[in-house]
Amino acid sequence: MLDIYLYENIRNLCANVCIICCIVVKIGLLPNPKIVVYHGRINNIYICCKKYSRIFGGISNKTYLCGVIITQDKNMEEKMYQYKYPHPAVTTDCVIFGFDGTKLQVLLIERGLEPYKGRWAFPGGFLKMDESAEQGARRELMEETGMVAEYMEQFHAFSDPNRDPRERVITIAYYALCKIQEVKGADDAAKAKWFGLDEIPQLAFDHDRILRHALSVLRERLHFRPIGFDLLPEKFTMKELQLLYEAILGIKFDRANFSKKMLHFDLLIKLDETVWPTPKREANLYRFNKESYEELKQKGFRLEF
Repeated sequence: MLDIYLYENIRNLCANVCIICCIVVKIGLLPNPKIVVYHGRINNIYICCKKYSRIFGGISNKTYLCGVIITQDKNMEEKMYQYKYPHPAVTTDCVIFGFDGTKLQVLLIERGLEPYKGRWAFPGGFLKMDESAEQGARRELMEETGMVAEYMEQFHAFSDPNRDPRERVITIAYYALCKIQEVKGADDAAKAKWFGLDEIPQLAFDHDRILRHALSVLRERLHFRPIGFDLLPEKFTMKELQLLYEAILGIKFDRANFSKKMLHFDLLIKLDETVWPTPKREANLYRFNKESYEELKQKGFRLEF
C-alpha cells in the first residue's frame, strides 16, 4: 500500500526548487509505525518528509522511506547530518545612518508585501543558504535601496519568539554610516526614503527597538572611534564636525571646548584652506588623520564630552 505525501517548503525556497514529494511505503508487517517529522537538506534545497520506523525487540530500527525531489539543480549532494527538530528562520536588518549637515538621518523602506504592507521598516530580508549574514545584509540593502555600504558592523541579534507574525524568526542587525545619496525602493520595497530622527514613523515588526539599540551602540562607539568622519566630506569645518557629534549624541557643545577636545588627540589635520560659511566669518578646513587614529587605537583612548 502506498501513501503519497506532498509538501511545499514554504520557507526560503531556492529559485530552482518547485515541489518536494515523499513516497512512503507502508508494510503490513509494521503496524502503527512511529512517525517522525524529518527536515533535511541537499545542497541549498530543503527536504521535508516523514520517516516511518519501528523498533524490533529493542534491537534494530527499520525505516522505509523513498524521497523524490523535483528540481532544476543537477548538482545535489546529500548532507550526512540533518537536524530533525523545527528551527527558526534567519533574517538580517540594516540600520543605515546618514547626515544632512544638521540632522542625523536614517534610511527606511516602505514594505510592499504583507505583513505590515505599507509600513516603514529597515532594509532587510531572509538569509539565503549559501551566504553569510553580512553578505545577506549587503545584498538586501542593494536590492531594496540601490545602496552599497563600505563598512557594516553587526551589533545585535533580536530573537523574541513573537517578533515576526509569519514564523519564528531571528534577525541579525547591522549598522552602517553612509553619505546621503539618492535611493529608490525595489524588490520587496515599495519606496526608500531618508528620515530625520525626529521624523521617523512607527516602524514594522520590532524595528523601533532595533533603532533604539542601534543609536545606543553608535553613541557608545563614538567615544572610542572617530566613526563620525564617515558621514562628512573629505574636507570639513570644525563647525560641521561639531554639528555631527551634536546630532548623534543629542546634546549641545561649547564651540571652544569641542574644538580643544578634538584637536587634543591629533585626530584632525588643519589644512591651508578656508571657506566662508557666512559673509562675515572665515572657517578653517580640516581632514581626518587616519595614521594618528591607528596609533591611538593601539594604545587605547576615549573621547569624553
